[in-house]
Amino acid sequence: MSRIGKLPISIPAGVTVTVSPENVVTVKGPKGELSQQLNGGITVSVENGTIEVARPNDEKQVKAYHGLYRALINNMVVGVSEGYTIKQELVGVGYRANAEGQVLELGLGYSHSIYLELPKEIKVTAVTEKRANPIITLESCDKQLIGMVAAKIRSFRKPEPYKGKGIRFVGEIVRRKAGKSAKV
Repeated sequence: MSRIGKLPISIPAGVTVTVSPENVVTVKGPKGELSQQLNGGITVSVENGTIEVARPNDEKQVKAYHGLYRALINNMVVGVSEGYTIKQELVGVGYRANAEGQVLELGLGYSHSIYLELPKEIKVTAVTEKRANPIITLESCDKQLIGMVAAKIRSFRKPEPYKGKGIRFVGEIVRRKAGKSAKV
């Protein structure tokens, strides 16, 4: 049984949810608009300020879709009302970040700078203060998209376990290894 799928989703003020006959859920709010196509016979009903997700039977795949689509719709509602923010820090001597419009320039110790063009749904800022690591802040209403972009940025220089250098999420703890031991 899908415990997640059975939970109702409350709709905050300023958010409108519509379900089309083609089973497409569209959520509009102050931060933007998102839509999601539903498969597997999952039905969505909007009434009394809540969203209910229902499934037609108890097959294994349908149960999986039930919880999945409930979670995706909840992420859409939270995204258009509050939005999502991901902060990443660049740990390493000489590492730098610069954001101009939708292009993020990263200097990560390679012989060249890395230029990453971001989707228009994502707002990016890069802050560099003296004696502190540069911090990249990503903001968007789409949780899936912002997570994929953050993972792409992190993949350019993952944190390594010996010195801890690389791109990490703010607050992330990197397990450190001991280096070579001196011979006795």
